Amino acid sequence: MKAVRFHQYGDPDVLRYEDVAQPDPGAGQVRVRVAATSFNPVDANIRAGYMQGPIPVTLPHTPGIDVAGTVDALGEGVTGIQAGDQVIGFLPMAGPGAAAECVLAPAEALTPAPKSVALSDAAALPLVGLTAWQALFEHAKPTAGQRVLINGAGGAVGGYAVQLAKQAGAHVIATAGPYSSRRVTDAGADEVIDHTTADVVAAVSRPVDAVLNLAPVEPAQLAALLGLIRPGGVLVNTTVWMPAPTDEERGVRGIDLFVRSDAEQLSHLVELIDGGELRVEVARRVPLAELPALHADAAAGVLPSGKVVVTPGA
Repeated sequence: MKAVRFHQYGDPDVLRYEDVAQPDPGAGQVRVRVAATSFNPVDANIRAGYMQGPIPVTLPHTPGIDVAGTVDALGEGVTGIQAGDQVIGFLPMAGPGAAAECVLAPAEALTPAPKSVALSDAAALPLVGLTAWQALFEHAKPTAGQRVLINGAGGAVGGYAVQLAKQAGAHVIATAGPYSSRRVTDAGADEVIDHTTADVVAAVSRPVDAVLNLAPVEPAQLAALLGLIRPGGVLVNTTVWMPAPTDEERGVRGIDLFVRSDAEQLSHLVELIDGGELRVEVARRVPLAELPALHADAAAGVLPSGKVVVTPGA
């Protein structure tokens, strides 16, 4: 089968589109014929060697944490899944990824794919959807009428976070650049601050109950966001290389979120999609052979805002 792998850490040119042996599932695993994976910034950080401590991959390594596809083989002891099932999942970060025609996945990581969107487009959901869900409902816990600031709402996680926070009844203040502000408004944001022209802290008129920081801001900027939060509130930070500050005197918690795979939560997100309550947006679709060029675009800062899916069959 075809796959994209890197045999050493480095710049995007270490990625190779090559022939590899098709894997056979072991106990508790299934083999998925990949309809699509997606690009996530963590893929580039793993490839560059920046994540060798928290995510120790074995070289050569195939990237691609998200998967959408069709089950075509079952390992010993697998129940509840059959060959031919269409599934999505968030794969183990340190294991071989889905930038390939087939991938092995723990059966427990998979959930039935949404029926209301194309199977390949469903690869845009797992990692970013789970990040938004866990940030909001495990930590921020917004309730009706509360004010939530989503910093970096123009990205792929932000699109889901805005939609989910609105469903919880929150008043959503979102920061976004000029190219993504319309998309953030369409997702349901009550206020949109253009972070390229306005000082975010000055633009927030009243205290908020929670801040979700999804953007790679400077430590001083992150500390300034903490000051916007009312006593007893929370700052959830997804840029985990920069620890979230805490204000113990005012009881404002700082939480660093490192997303984890959770098939039950992913199944609930699928229900929301099929119920018309959550939109999946894909900014761009590229064939697997062009994944090295996609990594190069990301390194050059020219990727579109939103999610890019990668399709082996294209």
